[in-house]
Amino acid sequence: MLCPKCKRLMRPEAASKRWVCSACGTSTKMGGGGGVVTHSEPKAKQMTVISEKVATNPTAKEECPKCGNDTAFWVLRQTRGADEPETRIFECTKCGNKWREYQ
Repeated sequence: MLCPKCKRLMRPEAASKRWVCSACGTSTKMGGGGGVVTHSEPKAKQMTVISEKVATNPTAKEECPKCGNDTAFWVLRQTRGADEPETRIFECTKCGNKWREYQ
């Protein structure tokens, strides 16, 4: 609910069954659902830890300038102005060396 005076978000106050504005202190009586205020705890966040490097980027037949491997991951990034072409960034699948290709 929005505060009628300052138009900020009002918070429910369960003990008094009223909406209270934290900015200006205005309070109004709760209406509608009989003044029932419910509160739910957020679900616990789960985190997955990946210990090894997983290949998710596309690959291309590009020779690594460092080790000579012929396969590399690649991504496109807009490193210059919007009217300029993208920069293709390669990463060697064998040694992890990174290099760029400007078009």
